[in-house]
Amino acid sequence: MTVGMINANPVVHERPERAAHPHAADALDPLDVFDTVRDIRDPEHPYSLEQLSVLSQESISVDEKLGRIQITFTPTVQHCSMATVIGLCLRLKLMQNFPPHFKIDIKVAPGSLANEESGLCTVNKQLNDKERVAAALENPNLRQLVDECLCSNDPYSH
Repeated sequence: MTVGMINANPVVHERPERAAHPHAADALDPLDVFDTVRDIRDPEHPYSLEQLSVLSQESISVDEKLGRIQITFTPTVQHCSMATVIGLCLRLKLMQNFPPHFKIDIKVAPGSLANEESGLCTVNKQLNDKERVAAALENPNLRQLVDECLCSNDPYSH
């Protein structure tokens, strides 16, 4: 564990069973997106974003006609310094798994950060600015942290 954790004792939720997902093979829906990102590990804990209720299927919307995927996530604490890292993880995972014609919008849920006015706007701007995302992913230390969060040998082990 990291020294000086922001949330040393997060609430961990049980993982629901994954149900069969019947739909048209070529249609993309929120469950497809959720299945792709649900096992991303939290940067501070050995738990998935799903287990920490940072995101849920309900926090994802897909508009295939407009080619748009939107995810709204909720950090575990209002003074979360890892919100940008979580957003980078979500963006990179989606970029790796969905066609490039999809516009990806990632946002922090309103009311979930302590400094709502400046903090939320800054994080949302950073997460949706292609140049800032590219620059962040070029930072070797940050990229290593993101890759560690995306790498999951056994998503059901926790």
